[in-house]
This record gives sequence, C-alpha cells and structure tokens, in this order.
Amino acid sequence: MKKTDETTSSGWRNLKSAWRDLFLGSGRRETSRKARPADLREQIKACLEGQGGEVSARHRAAQLASDYLEFTPKERLVFLQLLNNEFGANRGEITEAIAALHASSDPAEKEQIQRRLRHALQPARLKLLRQFNMFHSGARFLVELRRELVDLLKEHPELKPLESDIKELLASWFDVGFLELQKITWNSPAALLEKLGRYEAVHPVRSWVDLKNRLESDRRCFAFFHPCMENEPLIFIEVALVNGLSNNIQTLLDDNAPALDPDDADTAIFYSISNTQHGLAGISFGSFLIKEVVDLLQKEYPRLKQFATLSPIPGFRRWLDRQLDEKTLPLSGAAQKSLRTTTKGGDAEESLRKALSDPRWHRDPKKAALLKPVLLTLCAEYLLNAKRRDGKRALDPVAHFHLTNGARMQRLNWLADTSAKGMADSAGMMINYLYRLDRIERFHEDYSGEGIINASSTIRSLLK
Repeated sequence: MKKTDETTSSGWRNLKSAWRDLFLGSGRRETSRKARPADLREQIKACLEGQGGEVSARHRAAQLASDYLEFTPKERLVFLQLLNNEFGANRGEITEAIAALHASSDPAEKEQIQRRLRHALQPARLKLLRQFNMFHSGARFLVELRRELVDLLKEHPELKPLESDIKELLASWFDVGFLELQKITWNSPAALLEKLGRYEAVHPVRSWVDLKNRLESDRRCFAFFHPCMENEPLIFIEVALVNGLSNNIQTLLDDNAPALDPDDADTAIFYSISNTQHGLAGISFGSFLIKEVVDLLQKEYPRLKQFATLSPIPGFRRWLDRQLDEKTLPLSGAAQKSLRTTTKGGDAEESLRKALSDPRWHRDPKKAALLKPVLLTLCAEYLLNAKRRDGKRALDPVAHFHLTNGARMQRLNWLADTSAKGMADSAGMMINYLYRLDRIERFHEDYSGEGIINASSTIRSLLK
C-alpha cells in the first residue's frame, strides 16, 4: 500500500477545501497585508472584543482561521507568537486580585475576589480558541494547529504556553465519554480502509492483500471516533484471535496462513495500537480502547481466556547504543566471554558493537545463537531497570503504556520481528504483555503509585 506524507498535511488541505467556498471565494486572498503583525493583532482583538454581537465575533474568528490556512509557514509563526506573547493572562489584574484577597476579611467579598482572580488567570486567547471550535470543522482546525505547534516547539520552546492551552481544551472536548467505538471490517468504506493503511505506525501495511488479511475472520480491528471528526479514526487497535501467546509478528501477519475459526481461539493478541492524530498526542485514548475491546471480545467469544499483546520494544537499541558508548554494559563475565567469542577478541562493548553493525547478523545461526543470551539479558535489564528521570517509570514508552494500563510483562520473544525496523529498534525482539483481568487494577496501582513493574519469573530469570 502506497505511503505518503499526507498524515502531516492532509488535515490542512481538507480544511482548505471545506472552507474555500465559505470564506475564500473563488480566488486566493492577499496574505501579505493581513499577515502583518499589526493587522493580525487587530483581527485577534476584534474577535475577542465581540463587536456586533457573538455571531459577528464567531464569523470574524472563522475568517481568521480561514486566513491562517493560506499563510506561509513564516506568517503562521508570526500569528502564533502574537497569540502566545500578547494574549495571555492579565498579570495586572492577577496581582490586584491577590492583594485584595489578602487584604479582605469579609467572606462574601473574598468569594467575589476569588471569582475575579479565576477570571484573570484565564488567558485572553482561550476565548478565540473556543470561537474556533464553534464553526464547522473547528475541532479539526485546532487539532491541526496543535500538531503544528508541537513541531514548532523544537525550535520555539517559548510557544509552550499556547500549546498547553490548546492541549487542555482538546483534552476536555475529546473526553472518552464523547468517543464512539466502531468495528472496522473489509466492508467498511474504502476511504476508511485507506486511512488504516496510511496511519498504521507499528507494522506498516504492505499492500491491500496485507490489509485484507488483517481484517480476516480471525482478526479484529476497532477504532475510536469523535462526532467532531466524522470518518476520521483517532486511534485504532488490531487484534488476532489465536491459540496461545504469539511469539512472532511475521508469522502472525503471514498472508498465506490459514484463518483460524475464531470460536476455537483461546487468546486475543493486541499486536498494533496506532494513534492517528499527532495533534492529540498526550491525550490518552489507548487504555480505554483496550478495556472496551476486551469487554466486547469477552461477550462475543466466551472461550477467550487470555488477553495479551505482541509488542515492540522501540527504545532498546537507543538505550543499548548509549551503554556501548559509555562502556557501562551490565554484563557478567560469561556474557563478556561469549561476546569475545562471537567477534574473536576485543572488549565486550566493541565486540557487541561490531556484531550488531552487520544488519544481517540474525541470518547467521551460529552468530545469532551466541548473541541470544547476551541480548535477552540486556533487553530484560532495559525493560525492568532502565527508568525515566523520575526514577520510577519505565524508560521504554510501550512498556510504560501497558504497565500504566495494568498489564504484566509476560515473555520476551527472540527474533520476533526481523523486519528492518524491528532489527533497528530492538534487535528483533518483541514482548508479550499479559492483561490478567482479575489483577489489572492491582498492577495499575503498583506501577502508577510505587513504580513497581510486574513481570513473570521467566523474564526476571534472565537477569540472574
């Protein structure tokens, strides 16, 4: 299936198309005049002041958003900097309200001052952002606007306040209570199927045959949708109905493998969860999606006894490369000897670096056999002991996601993903996270509260 860069630009193009007749007319407006800071400042103020009533203010906000779609990248940056720097909270009013609050002793007056303070703490730009959400495709506009801001933060960290304001608004508007879970099948609209192929971030869809295989009778796909973004999945999950824990993604996605009767399956394997909207990053849907899918599958297939994942370990090689650079590999003497045998001498770090420098090392059975105990041990060390800055949370992002949801690390799988991406990210290894329905809440509390990582004895034994 053809992949494009449309995931990062299609949102703006779709909005331009939808709004062209409504705001732009038949031709492109002159951007050089209206994109000047002074003119943009006046446009923003006109929206916030509400001259002519609320309807007129909303129309001006819609026109401003439509203008934004036609701005050049430089002009967009000017607009975002203005909104961030000049339309924040009123610091003068905040200072006055705090002083008045300290000076007052009357309870009724204090309550009135507190309301005034809460109002002063609200950035002025929030009114404009809410106005954007009130017109057709306004929510999609703000999602795309935040996507652009997230990318800009790398070079313009000063825009963080504006990005945070939009994130908070989106988190409330895209609350899980507003989301609708839909099952996606081969009979779903072709446009939706094409989006699945384009948005798949874990295991890229190779062709329409591959996509059809992922929607076979022993496969399931579910997605969350929001009323403000019809026909646009926010996140989707792919499930395989199998017997036992799957230990290899190539086998699981084999087009030629016969389909299993789903009524005979005893295990549901979640093998891909993909967020589709970069502008909603950090707004969690995944945990709710897994729980709802588990409930649905339990009702449809009572024989299912296990709910688990076959998950990538995306941060392992980055972590390993740092250990190699710093010569801090946590290896036993036996492991170091095995490495030196693999590459005929040298210290442990250089031996491993040299072995992994050949992207086809896994095709050499002898070399793979020598590296297996070393890499499994190192991967277990990474998963169990490598922490984030807080010293409690797992460094690996996928591990953090599933542990937060109440899963347990169940089994580490050797050469489970030998694709180029799998080898580059995790030396081909994948992991099963097991969702024990009777212990999800306990495991969630262990990890979220104390940073305790629940793992099977099989995984922990790799460190002994």
